[in-house]
Amino acid sequence: MSIPRIVIAGTHSGCGKTTVASGLMGALSARGLKVQPFKVGPDFIDPTYHSAICGRPSRNLDPFMMGDDGVIDTFVKACDDADIAVIEGVMGMYDGLEGTDTSSTASVARLLSAPVILVVDVGGMSRSANALIKGYREFDTSVEIAGVIFNRVGSPNHRRMIEDSLQVISAGWIPRNESLKVKSRHLGLQMADEVNDIKRFGGIIEEYTDIDMILETARNAAPTQNALRSGHTDGGAPEVTIGVARDPAFCFYYQDNLDALSAKSRLVFFSPMDDVLPQVDGIYFGGGYPELYARELERSTCRGEVKKAIDGGMPVYGECGGLMYLCEDISTDKKYRMVGVLPAGSEMTAKIQALGYIKGETVGEGIFGHGMAVNGHEFHYSRLKCNQDARFSLKLSRGKGILNGYDGLCEHQATGAYTHSYFSARFVESFVGSAKAYKKK
Repeated sequence: MSIPRIVIAGTHSGCGKTTVASGLMGALSARGLKVQPFKVGPDFIDPTYHSAICGRPSRNLDPFMMGDDGVIDTFVKACDDADIAVIEGVMGMYDGLEGTDTSSTASVARLLSAPVILVVDVGGMSRSANALIKGYREFDTSVEIAGVIFNRVGSPNHRRMIEDSLQVISAGWIPRNESLKVKSRHLGLQMADEVNDIKRFGGIIEEYTDIDMILETARNAAPTQNALRSGHTDGGAPEVTIGVARDPAFCFYYQDNLDALSAKSRLVFFSPMDDVLPQVDGIYFGGGYPELYARELERSTCRGEVKKAIDGGMPVYGECGGLMYLCEDISTDKKYRMVGVLPAGSEMTAKIQALGYIKGETVGEGIFGHGMAVNGHEFHYSRLKCNQDARFSLKLSRGKGILNGYDGLCEHQATGAYTHSYFSARFVESFVGSAKAYKKK
């Protein structure tokens, strides 16, 4: 597949690659191009910026969770009607799983034969920036660094001190501008709908970078291997309806997961804060920030309706924030009552409790059967205090989970896990199959 494509990589986290990638997407969209956005890794937040700017869902590309073929499949499908693909990297360009190349920005660029524009934060250095760039270019010559964008340039004189020893094509010189920073909180940057000036990013990139050079580079990318598989086929009209909680409290979803579910069921989106529970045969609660909206969630009539549905046998799956919502309570500034189905209480902590990839296998409890492989990611500032009779559906070979290497706390047909899973075909079939059985009953 010869879709024009470019990877925006960074020397390290915080160098400005989200601003540059989002701005480039905005600048290209303003030129009338259909831009398909992507994000390397398991991040949920950066894709919200991409989607808001491009007007089409941003997709995650993560070889650990998806496999190499899955990355290529997602890329090819998403780019079907696009003019150009812009792929934002993760962390530093060569940072992968436990110091390896796995799931690094470089590995995805190599897999997709995509040229790289490297973002370098030059605050606090001048000529040394070129030594840094030289190291990045020579560390792995199988990855093409086609140009560099210098971020936080202090003055014309600062630029000259870098430019005098420049050994690579410059794609842009962005001046220091503290207002371009996006505020952060405990799970990362603010969501796109909380940032008022996101549209400004495109104008900054148009003014201070060489868009034509970046376009030319993207269009000259070598053809990508087309490994498109059959995937989820249309099986006719869906037999069941799955409710998906989507509002500021529950906003972390992989688009591929939603697509996989929608291929087998009808999806209805609702807000557990503001809506009544719709007529559904199963519910999916993603992650997010229920701790920030605990008062609203406690007061909502939907909370009791969800409990009644679960007590009646409805299959429900919750991830991270969804797990906390399904438990007895959330402790933040005070204790707030939640759905109360899963036998545990949750509490927010000042320190991060887990961050990293998850690998595990279902053990036969709950709705997902026995022996199903699960890949995913965990990132949370909360912990659970489980009752003695707690049962778990997932045993981890990698990751922390809820307790002693187990995740997937379950009760009735409800399961809640700290794992943000990347849904396999079997995962979807199990969930939808449980919804079908509930509907028949």
